[in-house]
Amino acid sequence: MNALPPLRQRVIGASIWSLGGFGFSQLIRFGGNLLMTRLLTPDLFGIMAVATVVMSTVAVLSDLGLKQNVVQSRRGSEPDFLNTVWTVQIVRASQLALAILGVAGLILVTQHYKIISSNSVYADGRVPLVVAAVSLAMIISGFASTKIFEASRHLRIQRVVLIEILAQAFALASMLLWIKVHPSIWALVGGAFASTIATVVLSHAMLPGLRNRLRWDKSVVREVIQFGKWILLSSMIGALIANLDRLLLAGMTDAATLGVYAIAYNMYLATEQLLMRAVAGIGYAAISEVVRDRPSNLKFAYYKLHTVVALAAYFGFGALSILAPRLITLLYDSRYSDAGWMLQILSGGLLLIPSQLALQTFLALNKPRLNTAINLLRLVAILVAMPAGFAAFGLPGALMGLVLASLICIFAVAFLSIRHRFFDWRRELIPLPAIALGLLAGKMALLCLGSP
Repeated sequence: MNALPPLRQRVIGASIWSLGGFGFSQLIRFGGNLLMTRLLTPDLFGIMAVATVVMSTVAVLSDLGLKQNVVQSRRGSEPDFLNTVWTVQIVRASQLALAILGVAGLILVTQHYKIISSNSVYADGRVPLVVAAVSLAMIISGFASTKIFEASRHLRIQRVVLIEILAQAFALASMLLWIKVHPSIWALVGGAFASTIATVVLSHAMLPGLRNRLRWDKSVVREVIQFGKWILLSSMIGALIANLDRLLLAGMTDAATLGVYAIAYNMYLATEQLLMRAVAGIGYAAISEVVRDRPSNLKFAYYKLHTVVALAAYFGFGALSILAPRLITLLYDSRYSDAGWMLQILSGGLLLIPSQLALQTFLALNKPRLNTAINLLRLVAILVAMPAGFAAFGLPGALMGLVLASLICIFAVAFLSIRHRFFDWRRELIPLPAIALGLLAGKMALLCLGSP
């Protein structure tokens, strides 16, 4: 491989491409979402939300941290290492597909014996079929090239961003074509398949790097398992955290309400993912390289990244907490108006984003067990807070419980960061005024937008 440019230059270039590409991707996603909400009924989004949650939960429940391993390992550029990782990825994807089919069967059994409430989303007869269908998409995804991991390792992500955009555009076109022929839940399922197929094909065709072949190197497998055992446990917990809100709410609400919540959640997720791309993608790769080559610079490098992420996260929280209801009324019809106050509450989750950079630093330091401990704390807090909030205040209480449970983890992350000597409380305080700036910007935007 050609000599790499300096780290700072690669971080800046990757940031521009990643964040710019994500912004363009979100334009496609929101444009498509606006079209879909006008062409399909809210209950279809609730059903698809369940299927998506099942697929993503099962996927993360067996996550071995293959990408993180390639980025972090000193062997991450060796052909035997990459080919063995690719083979492990294919085997894992096949196992996941069987697990998803098992979940579909379990839902079918609960429906047959009327174990769950008839008002629950899980009682809808279309849910098992949709869940079973997405298992095939999981198998296909396992054949994606490890060239994507190589690009992340070296912070050369321009073509990866292009692949994401092309796959999303292909998915949207497929959904619109399907709706024109037959407007149903299967249009959304077809879009998921189209995105997966496009990503796999383009990952092999568009990216430079090693052409994958089946390989099984036992020393690589041992390294993957050694690193991945803590990633696996952390990811199992993380999967529940990421999807627990919808899994719990599906049992508390009907399909239409869950569909409205899915709109609010997806809008929040767009902001969160934008920031997490900087944290988990660029930040992790940059800090891993510092740990490998210049460990004495860790604290300095950490806060250069942390300050930028925190400023954006705090500003986003302030602005979104003011603007959320008006954004919903601008973008959606009256059926989705409740998504406004839901989004206001969810915006509090952005305050947790800066601490996520510390979790990526623990991974770079080869201490993934710390991530597991933090995620376990967050899981327990959510399991307690959401049902308690729902019992006390209904749906708003459940969402407030979700946010407050997540914010508890900030203190635990700070404690562990102090122990590993890269915490500076003065640098933590510097970005806080961005919250006030966000609130002010939100108020000014409301004045410009006017009344609904």
